[in-house]
Amino acid sequence: MANLIVRNVDDEIANALKMRASRHGISAEAEHRRILEQALRRPKKRSFLEVLSQIPEVGTDEDFARVQDQQAPNPFD
Repeated sequence: MANLIVRNVDDEIANALKMRASRHGISAEAEHRRILEQALRRPKKRSFLEVLSQIPEVGTDEDFARVQDQQAPNPFD
C-alpha cells in the first residue's frame, strides 16, 4: 500500500478530522482513509441486464400497442 502525506492542512480542518474520528471511535488516520475511500471509490457499474430487470412491471402489452395512422388518400388514384 502507498503512503500519503498531506501538508499545510488548516488547523481547523485537522481538528475537525480528529473530532470526527473520535465520534467514530477510530484514529484520525483511519478516518482520513475512510473519507478518501468514500469520496474516490466509484460504485460498481451495473450490467444492462441488472438495470433492465429493475424496471417495474407496468401496464399490459395492449397498453403499448402502436396505433396505425389513417393513410391519406392518394391524389393520383
